[in-house]
Amino acid sequence: MGTHLLELRVWIEKPADPDPDTQVDGTLRLTCDERRKNRLRARLEDGREVGILLPRGTILRDGDYLSDGTIMVVVRAAPESLSVATTSNPHLLLRAAYHLGNRHVALQIGRDWLAYPHDHVLDDLARGLGLVVTLEKRGFEPESGAHGGGQHHSHAH
Repeated sequence: MGTHLLELRVWIEKPADPDPDTQVDGTLRLTCDERRKNRLRARLEDGREVGILLPRGTILRDGDYLSDGTIMVVVRAAPESLSVATTSNPHLLLRAAYHLGNRHVALQIGRDWLAYPHDHVLDDLARGLGLVVTLEKRGFEPESGAHGGGQHHSHAH
């Protein structure tokens, strides 16, 4: 490993239809909290150290790209400990989303499930509402929120 720190300053939003010919020179796995930071020092999967320097308000999502002008790095959601609450009843899912959201919990919402950072108290709440709760390690991509807290604010192509 060299001592040169790659400074990733150019952000490219995940394309809807990624070009299979895009040359990717590295993978950067970041937690949800790390993807919300505009200044961060991290390591690529191959061990190279990088510095992320992005405009304020930029939030990285799984599949976005970062570049320093010479290399292209893909961002991936790092596995995190999540509680996953499931039900086949849409009404119960809505009730759980309401009660968890009322506690300002970041939620990732699927067709018949909700995922949130693991918390025993919240697990009990979801179970009390009739959902089945399991603990899983996976990438976390919560909803961005009504005020744009998780939306991309600026980018370069």
